Amino acid sequence: QVQLVESGGGLVQPGGSLRLSCAGSGTIFRFYAMGWYRQAPGKQRELVATITSGFGTNYAGSVKGRFTISKGNAENTVYLQMNSLKPEDTALYYCNAALNTGRGRTEYWGQGTQVTVSS
Repeated sequence: QVQLVESGGGLVQPGGSLRLSCAGSGTIFRFYAMGWYRQAPGKQRELVATITSGFGTNYAGSVKGRFTISKGNAENTVYLQMNSLKPEDTALYYCNAALNTGRGRTEYWGQGTQVTVSS
């Protein structure tokens, strides 16, 4: 059974930092693109950052320069370093792993970890 498990969320004051972690199991993630998405109450889920199997990165404009996505040495882990957090960053953050092949798209999601930015 493939699983993605997030950790590291919590309550932080504006301007603070958090580091989210996502650990995958049940398959080999080496060729997957992995990423973070978030969903705030009443809003649609949105992309935060992705990292490809070749370590190419992509960020939402709202987090560029503040957030950094990276992979662990084991290639089944992905991190999101979040600095200079703002109240509008408050959301449930989801880890995602996706693989596109000639047969279609395989995608997995974690359960989410809550990030709350508030004074």
